[in-house]
Amino acid sequence: EAPERTTAHLSTLQQVRLAYEPALPPALAGPYRAEAIDPAPSSDPETAAISRLFPHTSTQRPVVLRKAGGVIGVGAALNIGVVLSGGPAPGGHNVIAGIFDFLERRHPHSRLVGFLRGPAGIVHKHFKVIDAALLALYRNQGGFDIIQTGRDKIESDGDKKRALDTCTSLSLDGLVVIGGDDSNTNACVLGEYFMANNCKTKVIGVPKTIDGDLKNCAIETSFGFDTATKAISELISAIQNDARSSRKYYHFVRVMGRAASNIALECALQTHPNVCLLGEEVKANKRTLFSIVQELADVVCARAEKGLNYGVFVVPEGLIEFLPQMSVLISELNDLMAQDTFNSPEEIMPRLTAASKDLLHFLPSAIQRQLMLDRDPHGNVQVSKIETERLLFMLVNSELHRRTKQGAFSGKFSGLCHFFGYEGRCCLPSNFDCNFCAALGHTAAALVAAGATGLIATVRNLARPVSEWVPGGDPLTSMMTLEKRKGKMKPVIRKALVDLSGAPFREFVRQRGEWAHSDCYVNVGPIQFHPTAPAHLPASLTDAAHAITHTLRLESAPRRLHSRL
Repeated sequence: EAPERTTAHLSTLQQVRLAYEPALPPALAGPYRAEAIDPAPSSDPETAAISRLFPHTSTQRPVVLRKAGGVIGVGAALNIGVVLSGGPAPGGHNVIAGIFDFLERRHPHSRLVGFLRGPAGIVHKHFKVIDAALLALYRNQGGFDIIQTGRDKIESDGDKKRALDTCTSLSLDGLVVIGGDDSNTNACVLGEYFMANNCKTKVIGVPKTIDGDLKNCAIETSFGFDTATKAISELISAIQNDARSSRKYYHFVRVMGRAASNIALECALQTHPNVCLLGEEVKANKRTLFSIVQELADVVCARAEKGLNYGVFVVPEGLIEFLPQMSVLISELNDLMAQDTFNSPEEIMPRLTAASKDLLHFLPSAIQRQLMLDRDPHGNVQVSKIETERLLFMLVNSELHRRTKQGAFSGKFSGLCHFFGYEGRCCLPSNFDCNFCAALGHTAAALVAAGATGLIATVRNLARPVSEWVPGGDPLTSMMTLEKRKGKMKPVIRKALVDLSGAPFREFVRQRGEWAHSDCYVNVGPIQFHPTAPAHLPASLTDAAHAITHTLRLESAPRRLHSRL
């Protein structure tokens, strides 16, 4: 186990945050009833195939938790296990605290155990009992260190059997899996296995990811996205202020988001950089790396004509993988290098198609070598290790040198590169994420108490005050699709990419033309925590402390709660 926290090492702000009491929706703050409702009709052609793979959990109905009359009664004691899976996200400790608070309120003999270092802790029966004293130093705090996290998956029959044995030996009524799309897919697999083998342990998922790609008609946002994008936007704001102050650098900023560009879009809406590239738009428009470089160089030239030899460009880390021509090149490299050994780009170029050969030749020599030599254990190119921001800087720099020689550019160009992502994973969670995560924890425990399994805890109506939030749970199978992985079709939860017809993207398109050639930079400042503004401070601080993301606000505007809720 990692060393536990002590008060001696808590900052003043951390200590203040320990005292924050998350608000709960009415259905979770007092007596409630769990109501199973009819699922929305599905026209997805893969529904039948998913049902065959999950014959037990696919029959589970959505559940809504509603406020009930009377006083809180004492229910039977429950034993629940909880596991953190995948990368950290702000608010995870509050999910665990929410589960604990529900159990403590329900029956004094209830017990919560935390599996250590991710799903492997379930398989190997590594756990700790989580009590009030332990939780006291983790409430409203960043990180996942109370039980740590891991990226293991419980996939083999042997691991599933060991997980079942662990849950049975601990007499667990429920297992709560806090994770992203892959982790919650794994949760559904476990729930199906447990039901098929008559195990009493109910499996409930909780939506976690700062990438914002675990989102659908049931999940309005995943926890951590609010805090992470605010934290990263603060850093971008500081970079923009520096650029405008020194007036001599172009900052190429890469932000997290390999499979989806949600973070880049939200940070752009908050901070207004000169250019923000979105992988989904690049792919939809079949753009080439050359055209992107030309666009960035054109912006530099246009700003130079105004005497603005500085700027900020934001890109998602997965941009390269969205480029159709790059995908083809990588596929050809993987196939060729699986058959033969090549010691240099020059040796492999004659074996490439004409388009891929031209692209490889266009890339800087450092990136060529990385594509050739930096392989994963399966021999494939490790695209995630390519520093997209540095690649773009080098190509734009080369293009501007070319234009200078031709007399088409007379400005100045110097670049600095940054990667922001890890900075947003474990910071102090915003008030929104504190409240949201506490609600998710209570909801997950309530679903276990209701006998539900194979569901993911949800909270709807999040753009409204907490008093109007609607907690419940939806079947994980309803969110699945079939995807080819390692040569086989596998059930996975569908990732939510940037919707190019959605309100957030439309708002971005409406504004970005002005951002490119002017300084429209917004300094969002640090995350505000004041739940209510002190008398000597402006009331607007209260609004800032409870502000939601632009993405959630814009997506919620046309959304209406289904009549069944």
